[in-house]
Amino acid sequence: MALERMKVSPSITALAKELGIPRERLHRWRKAVVAQPEMETWTPPNREKLKLRRQLQQTQQLLAEKTLEVDFFKGALQKIEARRQKKESAGETASTSKSGR
Repeated sequence: MALERMKVSPSITALAKELGIPRERLHRWRKAVVAQPEMETWTPPNREKLKLRRQLQQTQQLLAEKTLEVDFFKGALQKIEARRQKKESAGETASTSKSGR
């Protein structure tokens, strides 16, 4: 089952974590199967379920990336706001337009 999942998994590392096994073990298993092509391969009983799991994984990955982006921009905005407040409290004069006199 793990070897079939490797074929469709976008990330072998994520698959290894999900299965709770070292990534290297997956690679050794794949190497052993390639060396013995007569071994029977597992066919998932429900391909739709596997497809949905893969889509869920991709969606979760995208959500994680977007969450990191949002956190980055929030931090950047907080720094900008802190700088603005520092300038205002430093007693700098506000810019004024020149009078015609």
